[in-house]
Amino acid sequence: MLAEILITILLIASTFYMTIVLLRFLLQLARADFYNPISQFVVKATNPLLRPLRRFIPGWGGIDGASLVLAIIIQAITFFLILIALNGGIPAINPVTLLVWAVLSVLDLIVKIYFWSVIAVVVVSWIAPGSGHPAIQLVAQITEPVMRPVRNIMPSMGGLDLSPIIVFLILNVISVVIEHMKMAAGLGSIGLGM
Repeated sequence: MLAEILITILLIASTFYMTIVLLRFLLQLARADFYNPISQFVVKATNPLLRPLRRFIPGWGGIDGASLVLAIIIQAITFFLILIALNGGIPAINPVTLLVWAVLSVLDLIVKIYFWSVIAVVVVSWIAPGSGHPAIQLVAQITEPVMRPVRNIMPSMGGLDLSPIIVFLILNVISVVIEHMKMAAGLGSIGLGM
């Protein structure tokens, strides 16, 4: 029972912080407004761990490699600690397997962030179109790089934007592929529904 409680707390805390780290990655990828108060929170929350990593891992053409590496490291450490809790000691696991699990889980979290962001943009466009709230602006900026290519391909439907439906389909296909890759890598075998 205690192991389950510790695993739950560990999963919640690590996923929360990884989400913040990946939001920083996605904000930089989308070239979002860094003067937004939420962006400022994300920067302040991630700087203590990202600054040292940036000395060794530079960005590549607008892609913040340090944020991705940090998220993968956090996920790998989380899996390692979960395996310790489940096995009652240090597990005999291949580090490459741990790395593959971490990479696939981080990719899955990125897809989930995009999925829920697109839902938020769609709902807000119905409830409060043109809202100036900082969170709404930030979510719209994050989803724009994903939505724009689909909008460019889809013909205009007289003011009706069907691109979120196509984006949902694409995100769901990617999610299914990642889930199958996680199962093939043995991630389901540790008993976590991640």
